[in-house]
Amino acid sequence: MDTISFAFQGLIPAFIFFTVIYGFAKGVPVYDSFVSGAKDGIGIIIGIFPYVLAIFIAVKTFEASGAHDFIKNMFSIVAAPLHIPAEVFSVAIVKPFSNAASLGIFTEILKSSGPDSLASMMAAVIMGSAETTFYVLAVYLGAVGIKKTKYLVPVCLAADMTGVVIVIILVKLLY
Repeated sequence: MDTISFAFQGLIPAFIFFTVIYGFAKGVPVYDSFVSGAKDGIGIIIGIFPYVLAIFIAVKTFEASGAHDFIKNMFSIVAAPLHIPAEVFSVAIVKPFSNAASLGIFTEILKSSGPDSLASMMAAVIMGSAETTFYVLAVYLGAVGIKKTKYLVPVCLAADMTGVVIVIILVKLLY
């Protein structure tokens, strides 16, 4: 094991040790604060669970219904004349819903097209720059109890689509 790996393995325990020592030095009841935070965390998890479950069910329903394949095929009709790989749209469609599902699609693109292909490059940039919009909205808005999201979802989806278009243009120009 090299020195850098060894140093990084000790980083988190050193941070925890520093935090405990610093808390004691400031007179904070460290253990009681930790337990109190853990209790609050359980409440937050229970509060956001319905939102996360709803997103999970929506993603699985979207995939199982065939809507994903239908939308991907619609995009491929437009993408073919522009020489844009249709696989890229699979990642772009699924990424706002689920990082795990989009990672699976990305892995399949890497296996089928190779890591240096245009599809892999575009998919990689989308994976690195796009957000799991619905998951983030469900968790964050669910955690603080915001229910009125009339304009938030369309704005976030418009930002996702804009990002995908920019990715496609930039990767086509630079590849």
